[in-house]
Amino acid sequence: MTRFLARTLAIAALCTLPLLAGAAGRGLLDHSYRPLAGKAPVNLGETYGGQVLLVVNTASKCGFTPQFEALEAMHARYSPRGFAVLGFPSGDFMGQEFDEEKKIQEFCTLTYGVKFPMFQKVSVTGKTATPLYRDLAQASGESPKWNFHKYVIGRDGKVVASFGSRTKPDAPEVVAAIEQALKAPKPASAAK
Repeated sequence: MTRFLARTLAIAALCTLPLLAGAAGRGLLDHSYRPLAGKAPVNLGETYGGQVLLVVNTASKCGFTPQFEALEAMHARYSPRGFAVLGFPSGDFMGQEFDEEKKIQEFCTLTYGVKFPMFQKVSVTGKTATPLYRDLAQASGESPKWNFHKYVIGRDGKVVASFGSRTKPDAPEVVAAIEQALKAPKPASAAK
């Protein structure tokens, strides 16, 4: 019986090692999403690793939708320094997003001149939240409570700040968090 128990425990340990190694090695950005209305998924870590990011859940038919203007301005202002805004449309809050991604893309581009990367429509809260948003909630201690929740991610791929919907993208506290994160050196593994 002891030999059987020892063998069972050894097999269980060997079976869980790959799972533990995968979880430990997976970063916050190790997720892939399609560009809005696109086909080929983009791995966020490979594409944006080493940059400072502002990750935002967006909606086209929300009272906070005019924040697209400030988000685009922030993206244009800071992108030369290694910064990007990443938008994730979501209809989680009162269905305030179009169903069709093509419509979302047209609305953002034609109405607000959005050029920052926008990704596929996702769920950002609750049991159906996409893995990125589950990880953001776990890392920051807060999930979006409405559209246009903002997470600042540092060059090291960790959440450095989280701001609710009412905080505008160009609010002093958001700008300060972004500027502080941009002062950090680019990790050697992300240098290209």
